[in-house]
Amino acid sequence: MRILILFTLLAAGIPGKPQRPPKPNIILIMADDMGYGDLGCYGQQQIQTPHIDALAKNGMRFTGYYAGSTVCAPSREALLTGRHTGHTAIRGNFLTDRQEDPAMPGNKVTIAELLQQAGYRTGLIGKWGLGGEGQGPDTQGFDYSYGYLDQIQAHNYFPPFLYENGKKVMLPQNGNGRQEAYSHHLFVEKTMQFLAESKPAQPFFLYLPYTIPHGKHVIPDNSQYAGKDWPEQFRNYAAMISLLDADIGRIMQQLQQKGLDKNTLVLFTSDNGANPGFAKFFHSNGSFRGHKTTLYEGGIRAPLIAYWPGMIKPGQTTGHLAAAWDILPTLCKVANVAAPAGTDGISLYPLLTGTGQPAAHDYLYWEFYVYNYNWNKPGATEPRNWLDARAIRSGNWKAVIKNTPAGKEGEMELYDLAADAGEKNNVAAANPAVVQKMKAWMAASTRADAPYFPYKP
Repeated sequence: MRILILFTLLAAGIPGKPQRPPKPNIILIMADDMGYGDLGCYGQQQIQTPHIDALAKNGMRFTGYYAGSTVCAPSREALLTGRHTGHTAIRGNFLTDRQEDPAMPGNKVTIAELLQQAGYRTGLIGKWGLGGEGQGPDTQGFDYSYGYLDQIQAHNYFPPFLYENGKKVMLPQNGNGRQEAYSHHLFVEKTMQFLAESKPAQPFFLYLPYTIPHGKHVIPDNSQYAGKDWPEQFRNYAAMISLLDADIGRIMQQLQQKGLDKNTLVLFTSDNGANPGFAKFFHSNGSFRGHKTTLYEGGIRAPLIAYWPGMIKPGQTTGHLAAAWDILPTLCKVANVAAPAGTDGISLYPLLTGTGQPAAHDYLYWEFYVYNYNWNKPGATEPRNWLDARAIRSGNWKAVIKNTPAGKEGEMELYDLAADAGEKNNVAAANPAVVQKMKAWMAASTRADAPYFPYKP
């Protein structure tokens, strides 16, 4: 009888002694070139996104969140490593002499490596964009990976091949001019397979850097918007976002069917702002100035939605200032693993769970290098790349400095976002003390240890 009682207590937990819940699963979804204003929950009127809107309604929506950069590669490194672009190896898009992305150095520690060490099964499905063959996600902590390695290859939605666990997988459906295998559909199939194979005994971290709605703006079926008197490109763009939304609905349904939805944190964001045409047509970047490739708000302000039943109170909206480099320390706290020293991020866990307020950043910092795709053409005079702009956000202040290709630094622009969210009124002349503080922070926030930025032959 005593043995039976002992086994019963071990199975049910000793009364009065709190039992640590199992580590939560984590799904991090990142759209590509989708603007802050492209979702219904962020004010979009023309594109339908009911499933993402439901995540926001039942979770927390951020209005003061920023992407890691204004283009894809540096934004991805900032997200995965918890470092802003003054400290990343990749600080702009760049093509090496082999016509591929420069690789993120192998000594960079990613979220996946940290969670892998904490017992998580880790997966990446979509676009890596941080190195080619032999330098893919399988070398940076991902147990499973499927998708594009190079971000230029990711422009083709009917690719001749993709990579699975670092190995090239040919897609004969897209050979000889055929277009039968749409890459996003393949990504979602692999996502469902990953979830189907998950086991309650082992938590998972699934990073989904899907490629839509990045150009080329093609989609097999845009009939949802067939009745709209829009140019084809805009019908496709809207249909791509709605397809992404529908597939997120499928992911949530799969979690429910597996009984995983109550113990899974889902984060949704985008890697940078939308392109100018969509910003104008759909108000894709909301009311903000700028777009992808600029460090004005429209280029870097991004949606962030966090959904975690039982841990995140539904229906919350927060203006807390946060950036992509906060994701790593946040997920480390979620998984109960120590974040590495020296990262630039601050954990958002207390904010998400309602257990307190995270420390506030003194400032958020970005620098962005432009790549000159015509650098080797006859008669080219501009360098292969150059520091195009730097920006800082501190409280309500936003500062931007633009450079010329020749390296001449412009005057600092200063905006009070509380009164001027559209960055229309430069108030630098009236606030010299703020300007000097911003310049000092900029000088302290960059390290000259990124070999391609600027590139020196």
